Parts: sequence; C-alpha cells; structure tokens
Amino acid sequence: MSAPDAATENPDHRWRDAVARATSGGWAVALGAVVLAVLAGSIMVAVTDPEVQAAASYFFARPLDLLSAVGEAVGGAYTALFRGAVYNYQADTFEQAIRPLTQSLTYATPLILAGLGVAIGFRSGMFNIGGQGQMLMAAAAAGWVGFGVDLPAGIHVTVAVLAGVLAGALWAGIAGVLKATTGAHEVIVTIMLNYVAFYLLSYLLATPGLLQAPGSANPKTPPMAPTAILPRIFGPQYQLHLGFVLALVAVVVVWWLLNRSSLGFRFRMIGENQYAARVAGVNVPRTIVGSMLVGGALIGAAGATQVLGLSTSGFGSTIDAGIGFDAITVALLGGSQPVGVLFASLLFGAFKSGGTTMQAAEGIPIEIVLVVQSLIVLFIAAPPLVRAIFRLPQPDRRSTTPPAAAAAMAAPTTPTADGAAR
Repeated sequence: MSAPDAATENPDHRWRDAVARATSGGWAVALGAVVLAVLAGSIMVAVTDPEVQAAASYFFARPLDLLSAVGEAVGGAYTALFRGAVYNYQADTFEQAIRPLTQSLTYATPLILAGLGVAIGFRSGMFNIGGQGQMLMAAAAAGWVGFGVDLPAGIHVTVAVLAGVLAGALWAGIAGVLKATTGAHEVIVTIMLNYVAFYLLSYLLATPGLLQAPGSANPKTPPMAPTAILPRIFGPQYQLHLGFVLALVAVVVVWWLLNRSSLGFRFRMIGENQYAARVAGVNVPRTIVGSMLVGGALIGAAGATQVLGLSTSGFGSTIDAGIGFDAITVALLGGSQPVGVLFASLLFGAFKSGGTTMQAAEGIPIEIVLVVQSLIVLFIAAPPLVRAIFRLPQPDRRSTTPPAAAAAMAAPTTPTADGAAR
C-alpha cells in the first residue's frame, strides 16, 4: 500500500475503530438493558389498560383504534412518570413544578452512597450484599447520636454522620476479617449479618431505654434533635437535603480512590487476580479488609442520611427501605464505575418518585416500575443477549483495522513486568 493510500484510509479505520470501541463498552449494554426494560414495561402497561383491552376485542374491524389506545396508554403512563420525576408542567408555580426533580434527587441520595459502597466491593472481586445490615447499624448509631447526644449545631450533625459511617464500616469489616482470615465467603457472611442487624435493631427499638421512644405504641426512635438534622438545600418546602451534596463529593472521592490512588490500585488488583496481586507484593488479606471497610463506610453514610435527612421524626426497623439491595442493581447498571453509579441512582430515584404519580394519574400499578427495575437487572446480567438484540460488537472484536494494516502499524514490543506477572 502506498503512502497516499494509507493516509486516505487510516482516518476511516480510526473512525470505525472508535465507533466499535464505543458501542462495545459496558455503557452500551447498560443503555440497551434500560431500553429493553422500558419496552417490556410499555407492553405491560398496554396489556393491562382497560381501553386497550376493549379496542382489542374488535381489532380486525378497526385496527387503528387499538393502535391509538396503546399509544394513549403508554404515552400517558410515561408522561405521568416524567411529571412525577422531573418537571410537572401542569403545576401552577415554578416551585411546585420542580418539586418532582428535588424528590427524585432525594430518593437518589442514599442510592448513590450505597451503590458506591457495593461498587467498591465489585471492583475488589467481592460481592457485598450486606448493604441492608450495614445501613441498619449505621442508622442505629447515627440515630442514637442524633437524639441522645447534646452537641452544638454543626458539630452535632457531623458527629452523627461520622457515627453512621463508622458503624457501617465496622459491620462490613466483620465480613472482611472473616474472609481474610478464614476464607469464609462474603456472600454467606453478609447475608447472615443482614439478619443479625435486623433483629438486633428490632431488639433495640423494642427495649425501653435503648432506642425506643418513650410512650411509643410502635417500635420507633425519638425524633432527631434539630441540631442533628441535615440542612435542606432549597429550604423547608423541599426534602432535598445536604446529603445529596455529600453523595456528589463521594462520587468524586471514589473516582479518585479507584483511578488515582495506590489503595484503589490494590483494590483493583485483587479484583482482577488475587494470586498475581500477591506475587506483586500486595498484602491481600489486609486489602480485602480495607475494601470492605471503605465499602461499608459508604453504605453507612447512606444509612446516616436516611435518619438525619429524611426520616427525622423517628424511624423503625424498615429504615433501609430496600436501598441495601437496590444498591446492588445500581452498581451493576453503573458498571461499578462512580459516574455510572451516579446516573443509575438518578434513574432509579426518578422511577421511585415518578411511580407514585403514574399510579395516581393513570391508575397504573406501581409494581410495573418494580418490574422494569428487575428487568434491567436481568438484561444487565445477560450482556450477550443485549448485544445480540442491538447488534453490538463483542468486546473481543473491537478493532476494525484490517490485519495487514495492523501488522504494518505494529511496532516491536518487549515483555513488561506486568505482562510477566499475568
């Protein structure tokens, strides 16, 4: 091939290679999973709509009626979801119109923090499904400091949040120590610790003098002290609190930790191959414990924001609200990347906020939103299926450069220490 021919063809190869790399990445699979889940949700909305069922009975006589009914049912459902999650254009004032957005961000706040904690475990090769227990213990610690300790404003809320972070880290650290010292599988240990945390919190709530509010008919804590409540960002008329800012800061910190720090590099090394990490001089047991501590601290922060920012009038044993398990979905959808976890949490926060509006306005069961979330997990767990449906290139077929051109551009290489380690 002559030099002019190579100059004219190389740009095309570079563009095709860039497109192939972009579409074969994990974000493309995640986006495809969301699209497929939304389409499945649309089918369920259409099938359960009474007007669609009525129009289907005379489909062959007037087929356009069925198509119109399906369009109105699906369009009305997702329009209501938008109004309840992003912007209510039917509201009388701007303050009321943006309330759904602030509510979505409020719901997303603990998901961001807990999702980051689970993602830390995934990047370290561990499946931390103990988010429920870690959140419950963090809520107990943060709540006790919040209503039972008298401290000045500013210091009080800081100490309460730190108490929750420490409790979550220590509870996750139990699983880390057991795995590092005895080889106990973290999945089994964290599942059991979820039960221990739930019943321990139930005991604390049912026992006077511990967490139980005096004279409470139901097991519940006293309300948080005003000095221990996270301030509202846009005033008392909105529930969005300072915990959302904390979650955004955590995204930046976790990104730096995983991509720029030596500790994060060790986390990723044991996640890729513990044996190679040990040969490279990494203290694997200590790194395992460190990963669980960091992940538990982030999940603990999620529990602290729940009791200090949202459920400030007191909480019960269901304070986790399923966030510990939803965080697993968020981490999977986000590809265990901090920015991906952020966007996945925003999506799930919007689902939760808009689902109630969709049910109230259109009479659509909110369980359909839960089905959509479950389908997202299903499709995320089957990347080859998503790639086959959308005809996405496989990860091992990213390069579109012809073999002859690749051989001409390749330069002699020498083995590196990393390559030898592998």
